[in-house]
Amino acid sequence: MRKNVIHLTLCAMLSALSYSASAQQAKKVPSIGFLRPGPPSQDIIDALRQGLSEFGYTDGKNIAIQYRWAEGGSDLGKLAAELVRLKVDVIVASSTPAALAIKSATNMTPAVFTVVGDPVGSGLVASLARPGGNFTGLTNIAFELDAKRLELLKEAVPKISRVAVLTNPDFQPHAQEMKVLKASAGALRVDLRSVEFRELNDFEGGVTAARKRGADALLVMAHPFTFSYATLLAKVATRNHLSAIAPFKEFAESGGLVAYGASNLSLHRRAAYYVDKILKGVKPSDLPVEQPTKFEFVINLKTAKQLGLTIPQSVLYRADKVIK
Repeated sequence: MRKNVIHLTLCAMLSALSYSASAQQAKKVPSIGFLRPGPPSQDIIDALRQGLSEFGYTDGKNIAIQYRWAEGGSDLGKLAAELVRLKVDVIVASSTPAALAIKSATNMTPAVFTVVGDPVGSGLVASLARPGGNFTGLTNIAFELDAKRLELLKEAVPKISRVAVLTNPDFQPHAQEMKVLKASAGALRVDLRSVEFRELNDFEGGVTAARKRGADALLVMAHPFTFSYATLLAKVATRNHLSAIAPFKEFAESGGLVAYGASNLSLHRRAAYYVDKILKGVKPSDLPVEQPTKFEFVINLKTAKQLGLTIPQSVLYRADKVIK
């Protein structure tokens, strides 16, 4: 009888321990690291969360997201290393600098990049079709888009002849884009003038100086800084009486004249597809890199009026959004 009691007691204890371990395991939720230069963007956070919700994930419920924003001089490398130390299951790197920081920090943790200009040229993947390594994701640039932007700006404001191009000399995709852009400029009979920037303070001085040197228009190239400070750039361009175009709708919505480019928010939503695949066991190397498929063309007629411009109806008809 006593042996039976002891046996039952041991069974109960083992069962309780097993239940406790199972409960703890059940409580463990997948974790995602997120890294991006610049100040926090609620729009980007919402886009990523919306994408994840489409696959059944809710931040704080059955998935945990660790956000890291490199603002105010924060070191991307340190933030990347911090996410790796946290042993997150997958890292979303928003922008080329963020992706390169993750690449330097780990070659093991699965990583999904988004809003990256040239993933092959940057050394993030071996090819778009066969990424290799621990990276895959979405690129936001097809090199012909800058030429398309210049063409649209010329159609919207036919009289422009000298276009300042806001470019970062240390950002590899910009060098390749400039080659394509110069070829297009010749056909459009437009003179291009580079305005280089490396930090936020270069925007105001560079654009103002370009205007004084005779520029009558501004083309903003895609870069984490130009996206994060789209509102500032729109104000600087309009204040200098420049007809301006940028790759993201936030620029035109903030007072810039025209915007045309891949939807950055759509790319962040789409990143959730890769996160879901990786959490379900698919290797990043088996997931081809996607190029942008959704583009936005926005025209701000308030700014056109302020600049004394009349945008042709043929251009307005093609816009996805006209701000009146």
